[in-house]
Amino acid sequence: MTQSKHIYIVLTGTGTAFSGFIRLFTRANLNHASIAFDPELREVYSFGRKKMYNPFVAGLIRENFVDPFYNSANCAIYQLKVSPEEYDTMYNHVQGMMKHQDRYKYHLLGLVGVLFNIKIDRENAYFCSHFVASVFEETQNTPVNKPSCFVTPEDFALSLYHHKIYSGKLCYYLRKINYNAAHSDKIIMTSGTSRIMRDINEQAEEAVI
Repeated sequence: MTQSKHIYIVLTGTGTAFSGFIRLFTRANLNHASIAFDPELREVYSFGRKKMYNPFVAGLIRENFVDPFYNSANCAIYQLKVSPEEYDTMYNHVQGMMKHQDRYKYHLLGLVGVLFNIKIDRENAYFCSHFVASVFEETQNTPVNKPSCFVTPEDFALSLYHHKIYSGKLCYYLRKINYNAAHSDKIIMTSGTSRIMRDINEQAEEAVI
């Protein structure tokens, strides 16, 4: 039997002024969408700012969620089961785009099109949720039943509600998942370790939005 794999959709909200501006179009608190190919969120891709503190230089990026910029970010993480073939198709598609990363631009006009339900084409241009949805369009596994150019982060949240594996502070998730990965070879937890994990879980629960 062929073992399935997982793709992750990550929605984030950083609380910046530009994030607030994007919210006018997406109508969501978590208004940035990314696609990740591992549960530790080490390989994460989207369309966003190329320089952390300059929202006006944007395009195709590999995101670094351990950057201090994301310290206070809220997130929701959705896990989707895919076949190995679908996983490879999506991963290879993104890597092919990354080889020509500078070709791709942020499609701000596309967001205006979403607001008025008008498709605005621009070559090699995407906004974040448009990009994520377009990667899934490379397969038959499309999580939102609408063209990728109209998909918003909120569409992912509504369509994938039952696939949500985490909601809260992004930094708490990373702390928890990396701790678990580092200790996955241990069968029995000590009482001290259990207490640490319980504290992390409680912090995450307090941060759930």
